[in-house]
Amino acid sequence: MIQKLKKTNKGSSSQNTISIAVGSPTVVKAVVGSPPRIGSRWIGLCRSTESSGKSQHTSTALVRVTLQSNSNPHFRKGLISRMSDLEAPLRPKRKKVWVDYFVQFRWIIVIFVVLPISFTLYFLTYLGDVKSECKSFKQRQKEHDENVKKVVKRLKERNPKKDGLVCTARKPWIAVGMRNVDYKRARHFEVDLSAFRHILDIDKERMIARVEPLVNMGQITRATVPMNLALAVVAELDDLTVGGLINGYGIEGSSHIYGLFSDTVVAYEIVLADGRLVRATKDNEYSDLFYAIPWSQGTLGLLVAAEIKLIPVKEYMRLTYKPVVGNLKELAQGYMDSFAPRDGDQDNPNKVPDFVETMIYSPTEAVCMTGRYASKEEAKMKGNKINSVGWWFKPWFYQHAQTALKKGEFVEYIPTREYYHRHTRCLYWEGKLILPFADQFWFRFLLGWMMPPKVSLLKATQGEAIRNYYHEMHVIQDMLVPLYKVGDALEWVHREMEVYPLWLCPHRLYQLPLKTMVYPEPGFEQERRQGDTNYAQMYTDVGVYYAPGPVLRGEVFDGSEAVRRMESWLIENHGFQPQYAVSELTEKNFWRMFDAGLYEHCRRKYGAVGTFMSVYYKSKKGRKTEKEVQEAEQAVLETPDVDAA
Repeated sequence: MIQKLKKTNKGSSSQNTISIAVGSPTVVKAVVGSPPRIGSRWIGLCRSTESSGKSQHTSTALVRVTLQSNSNPHFRKGLISRMSDLEAPLRPKRKKVWVDYFVQFRWIIVIFVVLPISFTLYFLTYLGDVKSECKSFKQRQKEHDENVKKVVKRLKERNPKKDGLVCTARKPWIAVGMRNVDYKRARHFEVDLSAFRHILDIDKERMIARVEPLVNMGQITRATVPMNLALAVVAELDDLTVGGLINGYGIEGSSHIYGLFSDTVVAYEIVLADGRLVRATKDNEYSDLFYAIPWSQGTLGLLVAAEIKLIPVKEYMRLTYKPVVGNLKELAQGYMDSFAPRDGDQDNPNKVPDFVETMIYSPTEAVCMTGRYASKEEAKMKGNKINSVGWWFKPWFYQHAQTALKKGEFVEYIPTREYYHRHTRCLYWEGKLILPFADQFWFRFLLGWMMPPKVSLLKATQGEAIRNYYHEMHVIQDMLVPLYKVGDALEWVHREMEVYPLWLCPHRLYQLPLKTMVYPEPGFEQERRQGDTNYAQMYTDVGVYYAPGPVLRGEVFDGSEAVRRMESWLIENHGFQPQYAVSELTEKNFWRMFDAGLYEHCRRKYGAVGTFMSVYYKSKKGRKTEKEVQEAEQAVLETPDVDAA
């Protein structure tokens, strides 16, 4: 099909916008990335707007444009062809409501209320951490033992006939996760764990850090990195806690080597329903509990300490930024090739980088980043560039990485701790929605030192209407999918949500002695694909965090329905949804996604049924009645137990 193409220059940008008339009243616009030459091809995202009466509907498709005629500088002829079956549905325009305007101007509250309070809390927390570090090991251990006794005493005070199910006393808005925590609005029995926020010991000989559950990532890297040590998996955001990363979900750019955060834990110290304190390891009498704790959301017992693997690190991260251009399947392949050798030599440190992440900026552009630890001497060699990304006035990391699309592949050295927390200041790219101008130099220079706003304070100041608005008009989800299906996942996200940027981070999913809640595809070791080994299947996290394209364009978008379709897609493709996010799963579908065998076995064996809430109850959107909870618990008790295998 020959169409008329119109080229418009956009300032000094290398991109060109081409308008293609495909018949009234439809006009398709494609953004393409090279100067027009006869026979040249562009990859572009075409947006088609169809008018019918007073309403307009928009759809998008990924196309390849080939220039056929260059005779007229204003109107050029070209051939347009679809690159893939990548098309978003037609959507009508949405009428604005009062909440739209409140969200639009929410930055006023954030700047004058949330940021100052956040900075104050960060500073006070820092002082508390310093005070804790000044205490001797014996003193910290003594305080820990006393606090454990208080937890045991509190549990034994509970009257099962009168009191509700056990949960922590932590306020719902304090958690970093996006769930409503509706279970805390019903009758429940609180146990205060707020005192468990100390690093108990760093054993350099055993390479183990023993920490309490409320120790956060910023706190532990501040203590370990100066020793040239770090956790094997360090989640990016400062406020993420050890307890949340174990009981829920934790990942980082080193997970393609070490697995998820919980895979790096050596031992758990758990207070069970009857008040017993036990230490669970993979090879002691509580080994079943050890494997059941991850993803259980604290519903098997109360975590009071964990021993976590440490690794040696160097002062800098040598980071390579590599741009990739193509359709989403081609971007996915470029991502896979950045860390997974096609010859299957996945355990070769010379072929596999220490850190990996990729950001998909559009359906046609991505930047793959690979890092290797580097010494101070190497970083300071002549010709090497050091970039301290942690300074408050520096460009946000995701925007800095995006410059590789214009200037091509480049390498720089980043101080290790600053690299670990590279996404903290801008909360990945969510900061752009919260404070639209916070990425500008003037704001970064004047007020950037107060960033980021604490997620807990953002939640505390949003109210019910704003919270429900975000659930419908905003997406914060992670999709854990087998690595070989990442291209399909990217295309699905584009069709259903149109969220950009997207975050890609690989992780190993180990074949464990017991079948846990999350587990690799059966038989993966016989049909090893790129990234797999005989003991672990390579998965990837597709991080979907931002307002969907239809919302940004003022179109109708049903967030709850989109999440339901995402969950169905994950179930069909042996994927998993981390439960820190808002879930629309029914109980039946929850246990289709996750395996219940070992979890329910441990619930019965260690007396959690009737004392602690079930993991589905904690994850479920909305509130269950007390009668429903009692009926569900009774049904579990009456179900014959089976050996976990």
